[in-house]
Amino acid sequence: MRPSRHARNNMRLYGISEEDIAETIADPDAQEVEGAKTVSLKKFGKRFQGYPLKVVHVTKAGGKFIITAYPLKRKAWRQKG
Repeated sequence: MRPSRHARNNMRLYGISEEDIAETIADPDAQEVEGAKTVSLKKFGKRFQGYPLKVVHVTKAGGKFIITAYPLKRKAWRQKG
């Protein structure tokens, strides 16, 4: 897993660990594929003020490349059904 500069800055800003990102990718609450990008969302209880963590990543030959990661402050992430 290799985070972009933007993702590293957000990790520092929001207190996101690499373990949080790995868990979001491995076991997401919701996931969508947008072209080559995969968007994963996972809620961590009260962490991130109750907002789900959004991780946008692509899979490359060297592994996962994390484009961005941040707490999603919208309600549109909820699963349908």
